[in-house]
Amino acid sequence: MAERTAPGRVDRRRARTRTALVEAAQRLLAEGRTDVPILEITELADIGVGSFYNHFDSKEELFRVAVAEALEWWGSLMDRLTADIDDPAVAFTQSFRMTGRLHRRHPELSRVLLNQGLELARSERGLAPRAFQDIRAAVAAGRFEVEDLDLALATTAAAALALGSLLHAQPDRDDAHSADLLARNLLRQFGLPADEAARICSLDLPDLDEVDTLVG
Repeated sequence: MAERTAPGRVDRRRARTRTALVEAAQRLLAEGRTDVPILEITELADIGVGSFYNHFDSKEELFRVAVAEALEWWGSLMDRLTADIDDPAVAFTQSFRMTGRLHRRHPELSRVLLNQGLELARSERGLAPRAFQDIRAAVAAGRFEVEDLDLALATTAAAALALGSLLHAQPDRDDAHSADLLARNLLRQFGLPADEAARICSLDLPDLDEVDTLVG
């Protein structure tokens, strides 16, 4: 029995070590500190230096994985929150409004995303491909009037990043009101009438207290 369960314990221990390394890298990314030695990363993760190379060949690889996993966490969360929404314009808007609120809910993860800048708009993971899909679907459904899908995505990404930066710089700013106002402006830019844009931005959102349990 011991021999059969040992591999499971080893796998769990390896998974914990890898998670500790990724989380340490994400903390450094949030602080904008990537020019650090591997020793500092492993000390932050509370593991031995030798364990680092059991998971990653270099710190550059670790930072790439840390960003990718942060992107995918955020994107997967939006997937779960919009899964039951049939209207792509509403799905797009809810994702944007929630992202505005989550800058405050998860400030460290938010800073990881913000420090990657507009490169996120070209990422194949995270919010960018999901937002692009929503925009394209909304155009196909006659909800959005968009001539250039890539430009619409770039506009959305720039707005989301600028909002996050502003919320960090102005801690007293109302994140919910700011996110909803910006979302409403985007919808107007994408061709929705003012009253429809206002209606969509007034729809109830998922309970923020339950959001953290949706994606592990």
